Amino acid sequence: MQKLWKDNRGLFLFIAGMMMFRSAIADWNDVPTGSMLPTITEGDRITINKMAYGLRVPFTGQLITEPHSPERGDIVVFDSVAADKRLVKRVVGLPGDKVAMRNHRLIINGEALAYKELGDRLFIEELAGRPHKVRIDQANGPLANFETVTVPADQYLVLGDNRSHSADSRVYGFIPQQELRGRAGKVAISFDYENYFLPRSDRFAKDLD
Repeated sequence: MQKLWKDNRGLFLFIAGMMMFRSAIADWNDVPTGSMLPTITEGDRITINKMAYGLRVPFTGQLITEPHSPERGDIVVFDSVAADKRLVKRVVGLPGDKVAMRNHRLIINGEALAYKELGDRLFIEELAGRPHKVRIDQANGPLANFETVTVPADQYLVLGDNRSHSADSRVYGFIPQQELRGRAGKVAISFDYENYFLPRSDRFAKDLD
């Protein structure tokens, strides 16, 4: 064992350093579902800034700095206790916000957001000066409406951009600050599941709105 360590010390230290880097500073995450269409598609590998909302002890969820709050419109990665898995969604409600939904259209603090129809079930949603595309397959349905709720302190209301087909705060409830693991930034690489997993060149290094 001692000889193995001596002969491969540099490699072991490199691997340990990379694991710590991915755990606490930056990482990537695959997206196997279409809940964030059209912003993120199945097969995307997205980069994650793990220091965006606070620095954590590597390999733990323990913060060693004061937590930073996400902004409305951020795409966040979080380990959902309620869903028992890691999820990627967009923050639409901050602590204290009053949020409602009517036919998949958001009303935040009494103000209805503006929507511009693009066709093919796509719309531009104007969210706090950060316009982005959302997909709405149907005006009604089980996820189309909810009455006004007030986002509790240190929690967030998140939604998928594929509004008719996303299990998000409408299913699992508000997201506690401590579940946040980072902010999504870019598509590092994307693989086309329906074309022999070949890379999609048009999505390489694509910014996430």
